Amino acid sequence: MRSRSLARPLLCAGLAVGIAAASAVPAAIAETPTGAAPTVQGQQAQNYLVLYRSGGKAAGASLSAIQASGGSVVADYSAIGVAVVSSSASNFPAKLRAADASVDAASATASFGVALKDDAADGPADQTVPASLAPGDDPLSGLQWDMTQIHAPEARAISGGSPSVVVGDIDTGLDWSHPDLAPNVDFAKSASCIGGVPNQDPAAWMDDYGHGTHTAGTIAAAKNGLGIVGVAPNVKLAGIKAGDASGFFFPEAVVCAFMWAADHGIAVTNNSYFGDPWLFNCKNDPQQRAIWEAERRAIRYAQSKGTLVVAAANNQADDLAHPTQDATSPDTTAPVVRDITNACAVVPAEVPGVVTVSAVGNLGLKSFFSSYGIGVVDVTAPGGDSVLQRTAAAPNGRVLSTWPASIGCSRAVYDSGAKYCYLQGTSMATPHVAGLAALLASTGANSGQIASRIANTADPIACPADVSIYSFFPALDGGTPQACTGGRAYNSFYGHGQINALRAIGG
Repeated sequence: MRSRSLARPLLCAGLAVGIAAASAVPAAIAETPTGAAPTVQGQQAQNYLVLYRSGGKAAGASLSAIQASGGSVVADYSAIGVAVVSSSASNFPAKLRAADASVDAASATASFGVALKDDAADGPADQTVPASLAPGDDPLSGLQWDMTQIHAPEARAISGGSPSVVVGDIDTGLDWSHPDLAPNVDFAKSASCIGGVPNQDPAAWMDDYGHGTHTAGTIAAAKNGLGIVGVAPNVKLAGIKAGDASGFFFPEAVVCAFMWAADHGIAVTNNSYFGDPWLFNCKNDPQQRAIWEAERRAIRYAQSKGTLVVAAANNQADDLAHPTQDATSPDTTAPVVRDITNACAVVPAEVPGVVTVSAVGNLGLKSFFSSYGIGVVDVTAPGGDSVLQRTAAAPNGRVLSTWPASIGCSRAVYDSGAKYCYLQGTSMATPHVAGLAALLASTGANSGQIASRIANTADPIACPADVSIYSFFPALDGGTPQACTGGRAYNSFYGHGQINALRAIGG
């Protein structure tokens, strides 16, 4: 898995993290492959996702077949009929399927990660912004144009959410020592899922990449007289680490993350990553289908436990409702252009029941990079736009949020020693929606009611009268010009519209 953010050959960008250089016009999105080669006999073991046909068989029942095929069980998610198995055996999937007829598929995961690129690699030097220059709820609130745009300050005046509600940020972990996050971190419900097995050691789920700390701050940075304020500053945050220090998201970590969230009473998950090695995961391909189905089962299991899943639409400027070509996959080798259909989908954005979010900038237009699609996008939220939507309120076009002190950020802001960073991407949009969902969960609403309320109280936005403003950035898969379809009440760019936190909580 990976977080699909903006990345440019001459600029820089991110995971659901954003693009970089302010003055240049980005040309293409690039991701760094893991470089992992398929395992063969004699090489080190790698993990496989094993999918059982029954959808509920325990790997323990298949232990003899796994062992006979040269594997060992790493994690057994019997509730969804998925196991994580390690093996260095040659042709392990074929051997296992031959030994156990209940195995539907076994897919290697080691080469299925893609490094994230952040939006902080170039640009102006770090700066300290005195509190006197940024009045508001907290010292840097005056820099949070994104919160103003969705009426978060007015909503917070009514309710900041309940500490009994926990949002699981499935990401690169979070910096639990950051003073703007520390008051709200739920250590008991946080874990690392790297490798497919939960590890609750706080050192294991500490953010060593930065992206998870950024999304966490947008959701629930505390209102404590320091830095910024999140959408829901009173709710708790669970860091569920699925992305490692190199920015790789592997399928077994994502499955583990949803299972953890489901079994630990997490009301909402924020998700800013997409399935690899194929941007579009095709269900009619045996290997890709195994990944799609395992992750779909894990998401469905979380949903069945009452968890609302919120996900980013991605930054390819693709029309996800009408995919025709995938020009960026596979990520582990040189991309091969392939024709695709609606049998191919982006995970988790296109999994049924997921609330999928596109991005807008400070002018309320779809961000130039944001993907879109009728029947895919539910709502939109501020994700930034450094090319088309720089304004007095958003001079660099990006979104400010919390950042680990030990990790570099070329667009950093400090308050009392705490570090904050400007980024852009659909991943910056998604946590606004997750935070709003947490405010609604604090009222006792269930996941279905929350999703409906968010959509029904959004501010509708009509398709732009002139979409030629996006002509410099056609879809990165197929080169199709961006086009908006649908009416003001619902369309492919904005779904039901931009979220309105005040309206949503009844203000």
